[in-house]
Parts: sequence; C-alpha cells; structure tokens
Amino acid sequence: METITTTTVPSAQIDELEQLIESAPVELREILQALASSLRDGNEVVAFDADDTITPTHAAKRLRMSRTHLYKLLDDGAIPSHRVGRDRRILVRDLAAFAMRRDAERRELAERFAAREKIEDSAARELAELL
Repeated sequence: METITTTTVPSAQIDELEQLIESAPVELREILQALASSLRDGNEVVAFDADDTITPTHAAKRLRMSRTHLYKLLDDGAIPSHRVGRDRRILVRDLAAFAMRRDAERRELAERFAAREKIEDSAARELAELL
C-alpha cells in the first residue's frame, strides 16, 4: 500500500496533471480526474493491491471507528474477513467496498432528510398563509 499526501505534490504539478487528463486515453481519465480532485482537495490518496490484507486495528483507523464497532461489523458479516491463525484479516477491496456503500447510504439519507425538510417548510408556509 502506498500513500501520497498533498504536501508532496505542488499545486503547479496538479495543474499539469489536469491538463494531461484531456489528452489521456478514455480508460484513464476517470482515475486521473479522481486523483487530481483528491490531491487538490487536500485528501490523502492511497494505492493498494486489491489482494492486500489489513488488520482490524488498521481497518478501524481507516474507517474512523472504534475497533469494537468494527468487530461488530465483522461478526455481522457487513465486512468480510478471514482468519490467519487466531487473528483476523480483511481484504482491502472488501474494506473499500464497505466504505463506498456506507458513504452512498449516508448521502442518500442526507438527501432524504433535506427533501423532508423542504416539504415540512412548504407545509408550514401554507399553514401560515391560511391563518
């Protein structure tokens, strides 16, 4: 697993990368755009082999949750894991898939609450007009 932080990539080089994206093959554009966007936003970028495994402690850190909560997710099967001796290991691809599902669910929930709030505001205005 290799980590790239924004402190090592000057803004001018990110600008150059964005210019190269326009002439890049179609298969690479999405990856390069995500890379440039992450670097510009100051996010950490991590490259890994899909078959790499990590410990539950490392996974909990990556997901920004307690180890106790992570073990509950592992026990429930929300995140697949396997045993190496008496220790557990998690495939990085399974962890990434879980994180993407969790983020999508959070966005959907936020959108539902925002829509509900608009409906409630509209109903409150209508009631105020009637009174």
